[in-house]
Amino acid sequence: MGKSLFQKVWDNHRVSTLADGRTQLFIGTHLIHEVTSPQAFGMLRDLGLKVKFPQRTFATVDHIVPTVDQDAPQDPLAAEMMLALRKNVDDFGITYFDLSSGKQGIVHVVGPEQGITQPGTTIACGDSHTATHGAFGAIAFGIGTTQVRDVLASQTLALEALQVRRIEVSGRLRPGVYAKDVILHIIRMLGAKGGIGYAYEYAGEVFERMSMEERMTVCNMSIEGGARCGYVNPDAKTVAYLRGRPFVDMTDFDATAARWLAFASDADAHFDDLVRMDAAEIEPTVTWGISPAHGIAISETIPDPATAKTQEEKDSIAEALAYMKLAAGTPIKGVGIEVAFIGSCTNGRLSDFREVAKYLRGHRVAPGVTALAVPGSQIVAIQCEQEGLPQIFREAGFEWRAAGCSMCLAMNPDKLVGDQLCASSSNRNFKGRQGSPTGRTVLMSPLMVAAAAIRGSIADAREVFALEPDSTVA
Repeated sequence: MGKSLFQKVWDNHRVSTLADGRTQLFIGTHLIHEVTSPQAFGMLRDLGLKVKFPQRTFATVDHIVPTVDQDAPQDPLAAEMMLALRKNVDDFGITYFDLSSGKQGIVHVVGPEQGITQPGTTIACGDSHTATHGAFGAIAFGIGTTQVRDVLASQTLALEALQVRRIEVSGRLRPGVYAKDVILHIIRMLGAKGGIGYAYEYAGEVFERMSMEERMTVCNMSIEGGARCGYVNPDAKTVAYLRGRPFVDMTDFDATAARWLAFASDADAHFDDLVRMDAAEIEPTVTWGISPAHGIAISETIPDPATAKTQEEKDSIAEALAYMKLAAGTPIKGVGIEVAFIGSCTNGRLSDFREVAKYLRGHRVAPGVTALAVPGSQIVAIQCEQEGLPQIFREAGFEWRAAGCSMCLAMNPDKLVGDQLCASSSNRNFKGRQGSPTGRTVLMSPLMVAAAAIRGSIADAREVFALEPDSTVA
């Protein structure tokens, strides 16, 4: 019987099997940022340890950096984090993409665009959305601060092996339906806890047609469905994307590409579970509550606790409705918004801004709505400038910002105020996620965010932008 990509990569990085049954796994690439690394380096110094393989660790700043006037004095805690990261990378000889490098950005955007993220590797980072890198056929997962210390010190982690669930989405997506809608639909169907103990393998015609950036969007939110990681098998698109990237060895690229492709799951690979979905059933999808699993199609109404099948589900719906200040049984379309945010490690790449700009000309953000467009990296920002995209956004009434995590988790000045409702292309809609303890978040694709910004309320982008039935969608 053949092996899945997960099994191949896991076996290829197994150092030993520990007495408790866990695997001591070699971590090929370690990504760090300013928030979860200072304490880890502090523990390293307390123990008198060095970084085992500094050439395998890469650093950037993203969570706390402001997106306006980045040279201005920062919040004291943010400034302390920045100084700590600079000292640590200098002391231990780690590659650092700082604000002056021209390569800074969200860690999950920087890794792929630099070619650091490669198929068949193991990748760890002190950030829950590290699953993003699985789009390249890597096994990538977020870790805690003590595990960051462990990787720095030993380049290994003690982990339990995962089961593998293959999720096949066949057919063709309808106009106005994007990668973000696909993953929100999957999480809705399988639940926020449905992936616990699993790695998700995304397969089928829909993922095969997706660009690398769209695959990153899907893998990014695997953690929101409870999975430890998610991946797509490497193929010709993967190879083409990585060719010539700064950290890709081009000495014998054909041999390297062949090795990458060999990590793909075998045709007769065993999977612990198989889920099949039809692309035609997926509509533009938005969240209404306080979990990414609280998703509905834009044509649907907000759930009613009375229709819940279990008491737990009933309580969950009631709690979400109370926090979101929404009425059960009413359409989600038409709910007013105050803020619109396009960006994050989920949807802050060149293709996201290109797609929105394609439809944004001639439209204006509604009065009373604050709309932000925040590129995921300095390189994305440059690419957008080269194509004239910022001007399109500005003319439509968006604020075009500098690279960073921005309003995704609001550990920087970009925050909601009071109970503002934000149409967001980010990945989490938890209570207080966007900076205000009473702020409300509705997750959706970038084009849906743009539609909401223009209408001043949650809207169907297919109607706002008159998408034709033959529109090209992954």
